[in-house]
Amino acid sequence: MTWRHRTLASAEDLDQWPPSLDPDAAQPWCNFILWWPDEPVPGLRSTPGTLRKEAPPGVPSRPTAGRTPWSANNPAAHRFELTDGTRRLRVKQFLYDWAFPALDHPCLWQSETRAVPLDDEHVLWLGVDYIGNAAASARLGRTTVELSVLDGQFEDAEIAAVYRSLAPVDDDAARQIAATPLAELSYWARQPEASAVRVPVGLWAFHRPSDHRRAWRPDVAAPLGLPDTLAGLPVDSVGTFTRPDGREETEVVYSGGRLRGREIRVIAQRPQQGGISVPAKPDKHPGTFDQVDVDGVPVQLAWIDARHGPFHAVLATGALELMVLAGTSVHLDRDAFLGAIRELTR
Repeated sequence: MTWRHRTLASAEDLDQWPPSLDPDAAQPWCNFILWWPDEPVPGLRSTPGTLRKEAPPGVPSRPTAGRTPWSANNPAAHRFELTDGTRRLRVKQFLYDWAFPALDHPCLWQSETRAVPLDDEHVLWLGVDYIGNAAASARLGRTTVELSVLDGQFEDAEIAAVYRSLAPVDDDAARQIAATPLAELSYWARQPEASAVRVPVGLWAFHRPSDHRRAWRPDVAAPLGLPDTLAGLPVDSVGTFTRPDGREETEVVYSGGRLRGREIRVIAQRPQQGGISVPAKPDKHPGTFDQVDVDGVPVQLAWIDARHGPFHAVLATGALELMVLAGTSVHLDRDAFLGAIRELTR
């Protein structure tokens, strides 16, 4: 059974202030698994969470708090805070679905980051966010969970304890969301009129123009001769992105594991017919950049942590130019990622 979340009929129906809802009441409005502390975090108490409900693209005629002022898009997002009365941090959750979520920690872009395994699956990233706050990010079952320290200071171990306390608020909903392809969950896939957001995707520079056209399809066979399974992950969804000049690239999402939390994306194009540059240039995030040989094929390879990723590769196979991006996982080290590249070069 796939997931169908509640949405508003129009942007005019958006609440003036994001309403405070119990987590169980908020989950039906979310196109992502909603996470909540399953047990008290020592010394911290949670504030009631607030929900920004999804609505079609549009700007309400009256002022509304909680929505992005520079965009007409209205995707769902959830927010709550934890405090001990002096120190305070914020936890924000949403489905990062307008591009590959850069490095699994887009809110930490351009900061030095460090990885902390949370359990036998997930990896937490620590760094500094775009407003200069100590911050963290993890993807839990495809949900982007971002933390920002608003007041005071928190040790890394305290922040990790917050993430380790999180559990899905509704196990049945979590299973249904995990069973639903990205193309059916994504706001940007379901709302073709939603304006695109021009963002980085990884360590090698790649940016789509904001005026591209896109079309997503769920659970289809991989096109362009790409495999239907990669590193043990089946095809989840396929997107086609067409630029104003007619150049086009195809994006194949492979996902699996617990709550579909493991992900590899392959962006493919005919030689020089899309937005991939071969050779690629490094983007602005700190990382390690190298060139390796995989079965005779030169591969530009970049990563942050050789044990956990994220990994980003650019290569040409002759018929195709490929960009391969992996989310972070305890199970995906450098050797395993190169194994996926080897599958693509056969």
